Amino acid sequence: MEDPLVWLAIAALVLVVLFLPKRRGNRRRRPPRGPTPASGRGAAFTTRGLYAPAKPYPGDYFGRVDVVYDPHPDGVADPGEIVWTWVPYQEDHTKGKDRPVLLIAHHGEDFLGLMLTSKDHVQGAERGGRYIDIGVGPWDNRGRPSEVKLDRIVHVDAAAIRRQGAILPAATFEQVRRSLYALHDW
Repeated sequence: MEDPLVWLAIAALVLVVLFLPKRRGNRRRRPPRGPTPASGRGAAFTTRGLYAPAKPYPGDYFGRVDVVYDPHPDGVADPGEIVWTWVPYQEDHTKGKDRPVLLIAHHGEDFLGLMLTSKDHVQGAERGGRYIDIGVGPWDNRGRPSEVKLDRIVHVDAAAIRRQGAILPAATFEQVRRSLYALHDW
């Protein structure tokens, strides 16, 4: 037993036994927590929140938008409705988070939308017309007041929409439309 290879092999075996995860019984391993696939329709998420789109995110929209209010309570998303979908971060379109979005127009087979937030920007230092209050609605299960961010128009993949949150009242949608047009000088 004076051979150094034998001692090295024993040390390696001890380390493997000490640091391997212990399995109990015949239980299957639970999948990692994190974002889930988009209902098997188009976009999907990896376990670290990275977007794996069926088609690449085309980038934010920077043109004039003919905003349309045309909601239909038929289970299919339409402009004028607030939906939940994955929204990429501005600085890295491969990362993002699931959030509510107000759909404002069709764009080919997809939509253009404005992100919602429950963080108060209107009363704070970030006034400047970039946000508008829209109040409380069923899109937020905690009943928090929401605001629409007007200075970033995102593309929304119709296949990546996971659930509808609500139809925004026509008068509120019109306030958003007027504020959006004023901010962008349309």
